[in-house]
Amino acid sequence: MSFFGTDGIRGRAGEGKLSDAGLDRMGAAIGAFVGAGGRVVIGRDTRESGPNIQSRLQAQLIQFGVDVIRLGVVPTPATAWLTGQHKAKLGIMITASHNPWHDNGVKLFSPDGQKLSDADQTALERLIETTPAPSGENGAVKDDNKAAEAYLSHILSALGTNDLSTLKVAVDAANGAGHSILAKAFEQLGSDVVSVGAHPDGKNINAGVGSTAPDALIDKVIETGADVGFALDGDADRILAVTGSGKPIDGDQIIARLALDAKANGGVAAKALVSTVMANLGLENWCAAEGLAFHRTPVGDRHVAKTMRDIGATIGGEPSGHILITDYATTGDGCLTALMLAASLVRAGADSDTHFRVFAPVPQNLKSVRFTGEKPLHRPAVKAVIAAQNDRLAGTGRILVRASGTEPVIRVMAEGDDEVIISDVVEKICDVIQAPA
Repeated sequence: MSFFGTDGIRGRAGEGKLSDAGLDRMGAAIGAFVGAGGRVVIGRDTRESGPNIQSRLQAQLIQFGVDVIRLGVVPTPATAWLTGQHKAKLGIMITASHNPWHDNGVKLFSPDGQKLSDADQTALERLIETTPAPSGENGAVKDDNKAAEAYLSHILSALGTNDLSTLKVAVDAANGAGHSILAKAFEQLGSDVVSVGAHPDGKNINAGVGSTAPDALIDKVIETGADVGFALDGDADRILAVTGSGKPIDGDQIIARLALDAKANGGVAAKALVSTVMANLGLENWCAAEGLAFHRTPVGDRHVAKTMRDIGATIGGEPSGHILITDYATTGDGCLTALMLAASLVRAGADSDTHFRVFAPVPQNLKSVRFTGEKPLHRPAVKAVIAAQNDRLAGTGRILVRASGTEPVIRVMAEGDDEVIISDVVEKICDVIQAPA
């Protein structure tokens, strides 16, 4: 069984990989991987299944002589950063990110706060399969009760002395891990803050709120006359911006804005920008016009991060809102990104509709098709329709069809010059995927 998807281990809480037996195997594997005398930090989001997952993993880890530091409810980037601050050998974040409350998962971080490499993931999967025996030593458990406070101070330090008191900001925390962080950060910088999705109950994470359900934030921005809005996902490693007129700004526009700011300051990011195969063609065209090298990676912010390290870029991300600003963070950080964008807006003295529309996107259509049973992309009829539609767009656009790495969904995307044709291409492919095998 392959345990790791696009972004860690994920599934239905209490089932399969995340059953008690599966968690015991996972905990034992992580314990053997870290080794006796090693240290692990564990953070979690607000899902009701989080404490049980933490307890099962912790019980195994201490049997392998691993010391455990519990961070409580904190954003994923906080867990990544605190892995290094605590000199831990591994960071564990219990979250299913943007998925519904009944799902959960585990994201793992190396000692420097980076997502695990493919080699380390493979090594862990082998240990899960072999179920190693405990070391016979006992690890210790303690709580870091100031983890969230330390992370808040860390992201505020990236802003320096910025005064954001001229801004009215709407914040949607998705009833998730960032519910006590982002609004507080803006308040400390002087902003007038209105909130959505700030009252988690264990089951309302991402439920009609957050970066994957922007209508709640759009309504709040328009209702309150906010200058700008920001929506996190469940573990706060993603961000979506909304302009004062209620227009959503995705990750493509966000990284272009940040790159443009860095270029104006002569930073390293002025030389290159990194995104994924899902990035809009308009972003690639804009980079060419701006003299920025543009690099595409497979989907997943760990692939973006690796390419950024390889080429020396400091800004990159995904259209979905995973934004990496590696001068300050080792992984996607929604709270940090929101603060940086707000500071950029204040410096420019512009309205958000103008400031955050950096380039004209090429018409793009993206749909998700949920499936059960056989993987649709293996079917001859699906392969045939994709090939036929690729031929139809030859020279005028592109198609990307991929299986999600976190849920049983096929993503179908097409982009090109003609919006009507692009929409029809996506519909034809989706129809065949949804047809009975």
